[in-house]
Amino acid sequence: MWLEQDNALTRSFRFKDFQTAFSFMTDVAEEAEYQEHHPWWSNEYNVVTFRLRTHDSGNSITAKDHQLAAAIDKLAEMYKATSA
Repeated sequence: MWLEQDNALTRSFRFKDFQTAFSFMTDVAEEAEYQEHHPWWSNEYNVVTFRLRTHDSGNSITAKDHQLAAAIDKLAEMYKATSA
């Protein structure tokens, strides 16, 4: 579940290993490029954490963030991620 924290949507996903997490990140990068909306994210071994907010709108949460979050959720489901 995405949480609203400090004017951003945040969520962390756990994968079976680093390689799976990295593959997921590659797919998210392609989707973010397609949507022209790029996340802040971090990766530590098998956990990927996101903070989504729209810089053009004063660093607030917008429909762009919710749209990217939904796409990330679909990809995470494909990779059998769990919430971290």
